[in-house]
Amino acid sequence: MTDSAVHPTRRRLSVAPMMDWTDRHYRYFARLLTRHTLLYTEMVTTGALIHGETARFLRHEPAEHPVALQLGGADPVDMAYCARLGQDAGFCEININVGCPSDRVQNGRFGACLMAEPGVVADCVAAMKAAVTVPVTVKTRIGIDERDSYEELAAFTDAIASAGCDALIVHARKAWLQGLSPRENRDVPPLRYDMVIRLKQDFPGLPMVINGGIQTLEQAVGFLDRLDGTMIGRAAYQTPWLLADADRLIFSDPRPPPSPHEVLDAFVPYVERELAAGVPLNSITRHILGLFQGRPGARRWRRHLSEQAHRPGAGVEVLLDAAAMVH
Repeated sequence: MTDSAVHPTRRRLSVAPMMDWTDRHYRYFARLLTRHTLLYTEMVTTGALIHGETARFLRHEPAEHPVALQLGGADPVDMAYCARLGQDAGFCEININVGCPSDRVQNGRFGACLMAEPGVVADCVAAMKAAVTVPVTVKTRIGIDERDSYEELAAFTDAIASAGCDALIVHARKAWLQGLSPRENRDVPPLRYDMVIRLKQDFPGLPMVINGGIQTLEQAVGFLDRLDGTMIGRAAYQTPWLLADADRLIFSDPRPPPSPHEVLDAFVPYVERELAAGVPLNSITRHILGLFQGRPGARRWRRHLSEQAHRPGAGVEVLLDAAAMVH
């Protein structure tokens, strides 16, 4: 498989795009845990790519692949242009955010509020499909506010499928656009896995990935007889070691997973390169606090990194000293 496309089996497990979390440092680290799991960038707005530091927003390491770019926007011309930027930068998929409920995103007229405008999302899909050869996908909720019927979700799905959407990722909760914070919107609305499974039955030709509340690989495996894939969010970030067994359980890769210390040894050269480029140590180590979760010394590991990595001039020795505290 080349980096320019997503093989269907890659969708069996993915890590959700999460603002402030799934940056390039986290993705490099996650790739040391799992060779096959599909990774996503944080959401990048079309405005940031067109008017901001384009190269910085698209920067990633070849070692991160397979990795997809998530875009936030609603103008088909801008979305097509930014999709092309993403493809040219080497991303293997371009995903449209139709799930974020934050006020800032709503003010930009994209994210979850676009569920009320399936025609706009369909136009974006069609324009992006005409501009790139990599898959164009959509990540959405099951509904918004009082517009949460199965019929409305099916109509939305039909619109984007007809426009050529290559896969649909469904967070199995609706979003409240007013009254709940983005954090509360990840927990308060009840999970409706049944709606996603029904949707797949009604759209069998559309690859479909389920997201929301999935905490373990065993739970993920339980969906794979009815859906094309599962997406794990916070659990993959807060307890990253769960990804270490993904290649065996999800992708039938017989190679044994590395140990946490082997992962750290492989991560150190990357940390040294980034430090030499002027990146503060804590910008990197904040993503790996959960590496030794549940192991003797894990608390000392977290404490040492939390107390030392933010200090001016902190170097890789902070990381090595913390690792020595874990048996």
